[in-house]
Amino acid sequence: MRHDNSKQRWVAVLAGCVMMALAACARSGGAPDDARSDADLLHDAVHQVSDVIVYDIFSPPQASRVYAYASIAAYEALRPSDSSYRSLAGQVNALTPVPAPPAGVELSHALAGVHAYMVVGGALTFSRARMDSLRAAMDARFERRLAPAVYRRSIAHGDTVARHILAWAGTDGYKESRGFPKFSVTASPGRWVPTPPAYMDAIEPAWGALRPFVMDSGSQFRPRPPFPFDTTATSPFMKEAREVYEVKAALTEEQKEILAFWDCNPYVMHVQGHTMFATKKITPGGHWMGIVGLAARKAGADPLRSADAYARTAMALADGFISSWDEKYRSALIRPETVINRYIDETWEPMLQTPPFPEYTSGHSVISNAAAVVLTAVFGDAFSFADSTEVEYGLPVRSYPSFMNAAAEAAISRLYGGIHYRRAVEEGVTQGTAVGRLVVARVRTTAGDVVASASPAPNAAAPSR
Repeated sequence: MRHDNSKQRWVAVLAGCVMMALAACARSGGAPDDARSDADLLHDAVHQVSDVIVYDIFSPPQASRVYAYASIAAYEALRPSDSSYRSLAGQVNALTPVPAPPAGVELSHALAGVHAYMVVGGALTFSRARMDSLRAAMDARFERRLAPAVYRRSIAHGDTVARHILAWAGTDGYKESRGFPKFSVTASPGRWVPTPPAYMDAIEPAWGALRPFVMDSGSQFRPRPPFPFDTTATSPFMKEAREVYEVKAALTEEQKEILAFWDCNPYVMHVQGHTMFATKKITPGGHWMGIVGLAARKAGADPLRSADAYARTAMALADGFISSWDEKYRSALIRPETVINRYIDETWEPMLQTPPFPEYTSGHSVISNAAAVVLTAVFGDAFSFADSTEVEYGLPVRSYPSFMNAAAEAAISRLYGGIHYRRAVEEGVTQGTAVGRLVVARVRTTAGDVVASASPAPNAAAPSR
């Protein structure tokens, strides 16, 4: 009997080990490590940097900068593997020719690209030791399948590309902006003030002045101004504030799911007595980078095509944030929560927590449409996909018939959530579409690239006025 019990325990332990191994495979894409494709490993690298960005609680603009430089590094390290792909040097602002790999020797371009991505991502995030550990583990996944000399050359070339990209990143004005003054909070009517529950300072007031990747300047796509602040009940401004107030009361379950799915606020704060703590979430740019990975996998994209999609989408996201932030701190418009509490209902709260920066335009609307235009150019106009990006944050999968449809939903979610007026959403869609079209028009990675013609998708779910 003891023998039978021992045997049963052994079988149970063995079964448990198998289940753990299968679970690990599922988390990494469904295959054991030695069966992972080079494209899978690039997608893993992007996800790992996203995890560190969430851990470090990066602001959405800061996160977009990390994604852009890291993705460009991966693309430039992978590009020499296919002569039909063009360098971004000369197409992207101030990027000089990237050093070529050594001629006449074998190396793994995939390893060079993933390594460059991790090195740049590590240099631009806060948790350096964490990133160093992740990078070393990622390198080791390649080392097991490569000859030692090929492995060393590939790492060396990845380091060379990363140094070049980081030197370029160091000239974009970011370091200088760390010493700029904070946003000045005043009692001027209609001017943004900090919002509950944390009443945080406005983040990144100088972001619009950073060097863009493709745009000429942060003000290139300046939207129409917001409606003038006017608390008269019949004014266009107060009609929009009243709409935000009324939308909350009429939300359907579907609309509540939409606003939760696109929240992507890394600043959500909780107050319990005298204690305050944050819920860590992916940033809006991180959500769209996740969509790039999902689309690339569905399309069966190889590492270089995947890196191309990541790089162009990341540049659209980064320029979208620069464009939106340029307007945010020009108009410095007061948030709906503040207006409604002062003039309509002092007990009202938005469905989503108001993020700590001025209202106009909606950053989600801008960056989502910029990304969607680029992804449409890369993968096609009717590319359907199931968005599982938020599953690890406790939200279900949502499916979309196109990238533009997803962008439209992301944009209107800000009205549903009570954190933006309708005009900020609509003008943000126009602004972001212009940014995305510029990226597609100016950055031509292959001879087959076409200029984007994507237009904002109709939003049938938007509540009427």
